[in-house]
Amino acid sequence: MIGLAKEPAKNDKKHRLHRLLGVLLSDTMQADEKLGIMENEYGIPVDRDIRKDVDIMCNLSQGIMEKGEAIGMEKGEAKFIISMHSKGYSLEQIADVAGKDIEEIKAVIENQEPVLV
Repeated sequence: MIGLAKEPAKNDKKHRLHRLLGVLLSDTMQADEKLGIMENEYGIPVDRDIRKDVDIMCNLSQGIMEKGEAIGMEKGEAKFIISMHSKGYSLEQIADVAGKDIEEIKAVIENQEPVLV
């Protein structure tokens, strides 16, 4: 098991594998930067197939991050709607503030789960 830091390890002989994995899995580095490090520091030939694989890997992590953000937004929005409902706001008021239609508000309220604070 190898733990990776937010930033890749420094380029030295002791941490070569750790740095390479950190570079490949970094969510802060662009594909071209990753490819440059692979080629210049590790002597890995960067051909079309490797470029394609690194691009896919970068896009995959971006997609995962976007999906996580969307889930977080949905949960926050549902919590907001449920909070307004529990404070006695009408469905019309909640729909107006949330920018949703009343049916969407009803669905959120009906599907609510207990919230542990």
